[in-house]
Amino acid sequence: MPSVIRPAWLTTTLGLLFFISGFTGLLYQLVWLRLAFASFGIVTSVLSVVVAVFMLGLSLGSWLGGKAISPLSRRTGRPAIEFYGLSEFLIGLGAFVVPKLFEYGEHALLGLGGANSIFYLSASAVVLGISLLPWCIFMGTTFPFMMAYMKQIDQTDGESFSFLYACNVLGALVGTVITAFIFIEILGFRHTLWVAGIANFLIGALSLAIGSLVPGSIPSRDAQLSSPANTSAGMNSQSRIILFTTGFASLAMEVVWTRAYTPILGTQVYAFALLLFVYLLATRIGSVLYRKHLENRSQFSNPQLLALLSVTAFLPLVVNDPQIVRHIWQPPNQVLIILMMASLFPFCAVLGYLTPAMIDRVAKGNPALAGKAYAVNILGCILGPLVTAYILLPQLGAKYSMIVLALPFAILFTVHIGALTPQWRWVIASLTALFFVSSLVYHLTYEDPRGRNSDSYVVRRDHTATVTSTGRGMEKRLYINGIGITYLTPITKFMAHLPLAFLPEKAESALVICLGMGTTYRSLLSWDIQVVGVELVPSVKDALSYYFDDAHEVLANPNGQVVIDDGRRYLKRTQKKFDIVTIDAPPPVEAAGSSLLYTEEFYESVKQHLTPNGVLQQWFPGGEFKILQAVARSLANQFPYVRVYQSVEGWGFHFLASMRPLGAPAPEQIAQRMPVRAQTDLLEWAGEKNLAQYLSQVLNGELPIGKLLRDNSDVRITDDHPFNEYYLLRRLSGE
Repeated sequence: MPSVIRPAWLTTTLGLLFFISGFTGLLYQLVWLRLAFASFGIVTSVLSVVVAVFMLGLSLGSWLGGKAISPLSRRTGRPAIEFYGLSEFLIGLGAFVVPKLFEYGEHALLGLGGANSIFYLSASAVVLGISLLPWCIFMGTTFPFMMAYMKQIDQTDGESFSFLYACNVLGALVGTVITAFIFIEILGFRHTLWVAGIANFLIGALSLAIGSLVPGSIPSRDAQLSSPANTSAGMNSQSRIILFTTGFASLAMEVVWTRAYTPILGTQVYAFALLLFVYLLATRIGSVLYRKHLENRSQFSNPQLLALLSVTAFLPLVVNDPQIVRHIWQPPNQVLIILMMASLFPFCAVLGYLTPAMIDRVAKGNPALAGKAYAVNILGCILGPLVTAYILLPQLGAKYSMIVLALPFAILFTVHIGALTPQWRWVIASLTALFFVSSLVYHLTYEDPRGRNSDSYVVRRDHTATVTSTGRGMEKRLYINGIGITYLTPITKFMAHLPLAFLPEKAESALVICLGMGTTYRSLLSWDIQVVGVELVPSVKDALSYYFDDAHEVLANPNGQVVIDDGRRYLKRTQKKFDIVTIDAPPPVEAAGSSLLYTEEFYESVKQHLTPNGVLQQWFPGGEFKILQAVARSLANQFPYVRVYQSVEGWGFHFLASMRPLGAPAPEQIAQRMPVRAQTDLLEWAGEKNLAQYLSQVLNGELPIGKLLRDNSDVRITDDHPFNEYYLLRRLSGE
């Protein structure tokens, strides 16, 4: 059947639609993931399930869409772009529906135990699947639906997938930057989703209009089956293996890179956005390079691309060895970040070239074949993060996980080595062998304490994090995924003793959110009260024995209980009330997800679990003054009585908040009220200091709350506007 003459503007318009579609797709993934953390806990299982559901939806949508679009178009007589527009309309509905589904699911699961229980993990996965899968399936249909339309307007088009792939990746690239760096800070999560939903509705409306203007030719079934593209295209077992392996390794390595390079990047949302940006930028450049080679008929062959992957997969390990970059030339952290990003770039770029090239060769423009091929690739993307998060990282750590994930490319290169020239064979084989042996024998990652010259350390791993304990005596430190969390300091003792001192009567119970080294938990037990400690990372509890000789007695104390759960979720599912709730959120205050322990909604939940005279202690380690003001405003909006004290070490602040007036007891009065064990505990690291004088060091450092409350009531932290996490624009503008 002859092709319809394609108007000059049409290709550009279709590319623009797919650009916006990619933009909104990444926006949804970033925002929905953050909302899932708020509803189901900041745990690896939530991250893994969200990524897996996204990829499962894309895979199912790609396969089902490719299978269904031609029959749908023939039976209805409507061009495929109208079905594409319908998919975009349905995706847009997800912007408004998913947050509500998360809310309902969160409340439905509160009775299923801690976030570490198998019942909760299974049920939360089901709820996340029900909430996200339909919209992700619609996203998956967009590729085969648009490919089918491009085939309807040009029967000779055999490279439509790579064109759409390049546009989609560029949209995702821009979506990552705009969402993380601009939209959320200005609009908050809810309105950011609204923007994406409206964009999807506009794409849908434009698609319907294009279908009316240029409907294309809908060939009969016989014409489709006899077309040259269909008779020459197909996917053999070799293609399936390559597509699955590249999908599996690419997403799995992204998980490992996030864990391995957190000490360089930091824990801010911008660090993760930067990693995703580089991944997508390299993928985009690879796909554009493929399109240029396609025009010149000078593409790299599959064996050549697999050879390049076998080398570049090892580059991050070889280049980012802390033994080299820190011990030999000691560059500043900005240089380390650039070096790390540069080491990831070649691998991602080769993948960006290989994936569209493979699918173009398999499908030759046929949407059904492209859907199947893309589904195989995405199936690997589903399994990669799950296997890595639950098997590789807990059992092997970052270094050996990267080696294991790189090995399949070396094997594929070996299988296809006969198709390469002798020069390619020897160069690639030599580099691969050199990088593999040096990575296996010599190189370290930043999670390895030997990279810090520590002669005393213990490493514990679980599905949530790598927990490293280092040092001796008072120099002991706790690291989670390579980030310094806390050390042995009297500040963490005051987090227990200070709020207890402000109670008008003897306390009976206390809650610690974020266990850390266990110092605050241990100090609270010295008052002979019931204490619950909530900790997100299972291995943190196991690490207590490294820091305290009496850890076994502390954990066996019948008055105490350590619960592995997300702090917010624990408050929502428990009916207990506490005289004291003390919180030490992971540093820094800008850390991704940290706002969930500073928001007004969280403080409202805390308030409901305090006894009438109860006291909340919120530790603020320091940082941007506006964030300090935002924390003060959020507390003051929920509690009528708030006092602020500088720490005993002269940095950071203890916020005390209550629904009843907080008196100002004299240090001598507090000392007299303290049990003997509590007095001994507080003075454990204070040397020969007098107890009352020691207490006065903190009590005399009060900062009036009025000095922290700005006239601008918008400087606060809420679940929708995480003021402390998203700060780039205000700092750049100097506000």
